[in-house]
Amino acid sequence: MIERTLDLDAVRAFVRIVELRSFTLAAEAMGTTQAAISLKLKRLEERLGLRLVERTPRYVELSVQGAAFLDHARELLEVHDRALGVFAGARQRLAIGISDHVAGPELPMLIARMNAQDAQLLTEIRIGSSGELLQRFDRRELDTVIVRLDAGRRDGEVLAEEKFGWFAAPGWQHRADEPLPVATLAEPCGVRVMAGQLLDAAGVPWKETFVGGGVATVAAAVMAGLGVAALAPRMLPFGAVDVGPRLGLPELPRLPVVLHTRVKDSQARKALAALSAAFKGAVRN
Repeated sequence: MIERTLDLDAVRAFVRIVELRSFTLAAEAMGTTQAAISLKLKRLEERLGLRLVERTPRYVELSVQGAAFLDHARELLEVHDRALGVFAGARQRLAIGISDHVAGPELPMLIARMNAQDAQLLTEIRIGSSGELLQRFDRRELDTVIVRLDAGRRDGEVLAEEKFGWFAAPGWQHRADEPLPVATLAEPCGVRVMAGQLLDAAGVPWKETFVGGGVATVAAAVMAGLGVAALAPRMLPFGAVDVGPRLGLPELPRLPVVLHTRVKDSQARKALAALSAAFKGAVRN
């Protein structure tokens, strides 16, 4: 009887492809090429004698056999990582700052992807404004930050560019004889400043009607009918409406999301690559 063994890198590639729904992002997360990821999956399928993934030009989906294998694949990787950690020394700590305008509802998924890459990495995540986080990064209080692009800096890696709009609750109406009511984040907030400057330049009278301590509170104020807010669509509950075109509000630019890091350790870099790839997938979807 011929003994069949599984290549753990191929199993990990399969899991990444499924989680990120993209060969390209899976390759980025694992620090390799799309061709190498495809080859790993092909060899895994050949070893199992099963087709695990259905490929189309637009998306990646599990086959029936792939869905059956997925939980076993994850369990296999978890056991492997625990075995490696038995004799490991002190856990490495990685302090990450993520802008409140970036974190979004996908944050639990992003953390899970990062932990799946290296369960032995002790991750500390802080949420704040981009300006505040960049200052802490420069003071070496944070190892990595993921923030909105700061106009005064040209360092960092652009992960994605995200569309913004002027969002309001369904059915919300603006009284034409009153200034535009705007819900914003508290200072300092680059999006808040940008939105105000664009409204002023367009000659649109406006006033702050709500100031929130986080994007979630601003989104709640929007859905409560307190006014409009300049936000990315993924930050808002389902049903929020972009009223910018209807009200003739100035178009908001696509805003870059930038990664700044001084991390050099290979394992930590792999975890950050997994986080970056997962975030790109979240913004794209």
